[in-house]
Amino acid sequence: METTSTSTSTSISVRTWCVLAHATALVGFLVPVAGHIVGPLIVWLAKRQDSPEIDAHGKESMNFQISMLIWNAIAAILIIVLIGIPILILLHILNIIFVIVASIQASEGKLYRYPLAIRLIS
Repeated sequence: METTSTSTSTSISVRTWCVLAHATALVGFLVPVAGHIVGPLIVWLAKRQDSPEIDAHGKESMNFQISMLIWNAIAAILIIVLIGIPILILLHILNIIFVIVASIQASEGKLYRYPLAIRLIS
């Protein structure tokens, strides 16, 4: 019986870290510019050796947040021609939605593949 209990607590711990790999990206709304990357980066670097699941979720979250940084930079440049402002607003809304969806999927033990993500880290 003890093996089952330990296995269950380990599984819950892994899922918690997987959720945090995604959810910590929301810190970016408190710490502008690099906050979206710092949270997932810390979780991924600290826990990627503990479980292949945490490693996969961390990579996916990092890829998405780096991609969002790139898309935001492009939108910032497009502000010059006035189309950048609505694109920036849309990107921020999508970031929130996708991070929440990914966090929910991670809590269910599923790996969420972010749309718009450039797979830079494999």
